[in-house]
Amino acid sequence: MNLSFFRLGLRTLARDLRAGELRLLIVAVTLAVAALTSVGFFADRLQGGLQRDALQLLGGDAVVASDNPTPPAFAERARALGLQAVTTMGFPTMGRASELQGGATKLVALKSVEPGYPLRGSLQVADSPDAVAQVTRDIPAPGEVWVDAPLLEALGLSMGDMLLLGDAQLRIARIIVVEPDRGAGFMSFAPRAMLNQADVPATGLVQPASRLTYRFAVAGSPAAVKAFSEWAAAEAKKPDVHGVRVESLESGRPEMRQTLDRAQKFLNLVALLAALLSAVAVALAARGFAADHLDASAMLRVLGQSQRAIAGAYTTEFALIGLFASALGVALGYLVHNVFVLLLAGLVESALPAPSLWPVAFGLGMGLTLLLAFGLPPVLQLAQVPPLRVIRRDIGGLKPVSLAVLAVGVAGFAALLLAVSSDLVLGLIAVGGFAGAVALFALLSWVAVKLLRKSVNESTAPRWLVLATRQISARPAYAVVQVSSLAVGLLALVLLVLLRTDLIASWRQATPPDAPNRFVINVMPDQAEAFQQVLKDAGVARYDWYPMIRGRLLAVNGRPVGPDSYVEDRAKRLVDREFNLSTAVEPPGHNQVVAGRWTPGEEGAISVEEGIAQTLGLQLGDRLQFDMGGVQNEARITSLRKVDWGSMRANFFVMYPVASLKDVPVTYLAAYRAPDKAGFDNALVRQFPNITNVDMGATIAQVQRVLEQVIQAVEFLFAFTLAAGLVVLFAAVTATREERAREFAIMRAVGARASLLRQVQRAELVGVGLLAGFLASCVAVAVGWALARYVFDFTWTAAPWVPLAGALAGAVLALAAGWWGLRSVLNTPVMDTLRRAAE
Repeated sequence: MNLSFFRLGLRTLARDLRAGELRLLIVAVTLAVAALTSVGFFADRLQGGLQRDALQLLGGDAVVASDNPTPPAFAERARALGLQAVTTMGFPTMGRASELQGGATKLVALKSVEPGYPLRGSLQVADSPDAVAQVTRDIPAPGEVWVDAPLLEALGLSMGDMLLLGDAQLRIARIIVVEPDRGAGFMSFAPRAMLNQADVPATGLVQPASRLTYRFAVAGSPAAVKAFSEWAAAEAKKPDVHGVRVESLESGRPEMRQTLDRAQKFLNLVALLAALLSAVAVALAARGFAADHLDASAMLRVLGQSQRAIAGAYTTEFALIGLFASALGVALGYLVHNVFVLLLAGLVESALPAPSLWPVAFGLGMGLTLLLAFGLPPVLQLAQVPPLRVIRRDIGGLKPVSLAVLAVGVAGFAALLLAVSSDLVLGLIAVGGFAGAVALFALLSWVAVKLLRKSVNESTAPRWLVLATRQISARPAYAVVQVSSLAVGLLALVLLVLLRTDLIASWRQATPPDAPNRFVINVMPDQAEAFQQVLKDAGVARYDWYPMIRGRLLAVNGRPVGPDSYVEDRAKRLVDREFNLSTAVEPPGHNQVVAGRWTPGEEGAISVEEGIAQTLGLQLGDRLQFDMGGVQNEARITSLRKVDWGSMRANFFVMYPVASLKDVPVTYLAAYRAPDKAGFDNALVRQFPNITNVDMGATIAQVQRVLEQVIQAVEFLFAFTLAAGLVVLFAAVTATREERAREFAIMRAVGARASLLRQVQRAELVGVGLLAGFLASCVAVAVGWALARYVFDFTWTAAPWVPLAGALAGAVLALAAGWWGLRSVLNTPVMDTLRRAAE
């Protein structure tokens, strides 16, 4: 008999598939590849959509944004380079219905446009809220205004009615359906009102102190755009140019971006854990596969097959199985990623571009690496089985895998996981934490096995407990492998359950049901008492109330600062504009002091948000000098605060721990949940016509809908890792099934009752499960704390009863897996088991 290794591999593959001996390997690899590629397909399509839509979202090939009219030099440079250019201007203001139509008011995001807008993308409008959208190259004609549909409902207006903007009355002509360069700033939450640039002077809204945003967009050949962008970036850095910045694509609203970033990281973590668990399952299943094929390999040696042929045959078999399972996993991952798109409908565009081939190649490579790195090493030992094993079964057993071979495979697999994590810290904590956990589990389980035999008194203990103790201590290596494998599987499950619970809780706490849905600014000091009384009379008992002070940073520790003092673009922008400052005797309850100390009433002290402190290189003890409307004030940094900018609460970069500052111009900000009282907002604006009332109700509802969508996607992928964990539990429990069958058969042959052996089996499974669950839960708390602190950025609140609950869960799962995987051990006739062992 001298078959080629390829033909021999095909024959062994067909035989093992019929016998069902490759089932566990296929399931483990398929789950790992499906989890990884589902996230990979999703991220790949999102990235493709972002690149496709980047220019549309900007409104041009490059955009220069400024707080004042764009300097003429920028327009001259664009003309010299042959670029198309268009200018838009935006600012928040109050839109009104006439008194005859109810006099309702609503904050709008006003935008003026000129012919040629937009340079990139398409503006889509409709003749009525229910009409079909149409692409247009027109802009509002003089005397007309185009609006978002919700504004009509909010003001009780219809198409053709007049919208009052400042001193002007403009006829509502069209509904805006798609605005390509809408952006994601704070005022993008308000409904849009778009008018012709020629109508702006008639509104009387643009005053010297108005806060306006000008956007000068250009489009043209790539070379000309690149030349303009480089020139504009250099021009914006000149000392005599203020408030000018060259914009790049921003990824979205701050609270949406933070939520999606956390969700993407959690999806990556779930996929990583599924892959790690599958690696353990593959290693266990492959070792069981190799143990079952020892005798067959010895027979092949007797029939003349060389070691090279046997090794080649099993390598061929595993390579083909790896390709099949990986391809199946890629197909399943593609289907799953479409479920993500459906679950996140509205949050991500459903018409995303087709994915590239990268996730397919990565999935196939990951599946083959997983199987060849963790499955092939023990199987290759079959080539070294001596022919003498045919008549002497005590020789030619499996040996521990070479550390060098295992290290190479594990290193390659770890490198792939780090690459797919898209976050080095996340990858290192997940992969490194699991590697350390495996070593720790092995050490502690070995110690536990040694102590077990000494702790059970065989003369007084029940017979089933004595036999269970002997079963475990007679095979210490198997016990260590079993406990470690169970602990790894339980570690992933406990970690995901804890993280999922706290992560979702932290998301929901950011926008609780009673979150403020109104932000009112520009309340004058002489209106403060009356305004607060109106809120109280309406039943608003809880509200944020803070002074707002506009201040420009002049110096740090006596050294003047400006845009040229910093390298980072964000730092340049921050020092080139005014800050929102505030005062409060006590720190805000939703801010956490992370460094220094907030001393109520301390004069000459300030508290700084930690993010801006890091950006500007500020430290405790630094002295900052601000210009507040012509009044200069210097104070020392005494504390740093952690601020959640997506919390829907009033937050400030810099706060003074005092009730007020003397001789400083100030207005007030209020944040509250509006009462369910019809006409309350309109009455408030009529009583205080100078205020700006921002209705965040729709935005908060949208954020909460987004959270629920993201949570559904996270929970959907969670099922994959749960399945992988159960596969590991099953593989770990059944790894010693044949040895158990032989030992139980011998005990039954010498008179042991089946009921006694069931008690022994249950005691062994419960003991192993309790130990594995306890160890896994303790490590899960440690790894979870590191992930929560350094990756997801939320407070870890693991309860002290987690190790106890984990131990109980481990016992139940081990018992269930043992019942399913080992139920045939006690049901098979004794003679069949002994005859099979002797063959």
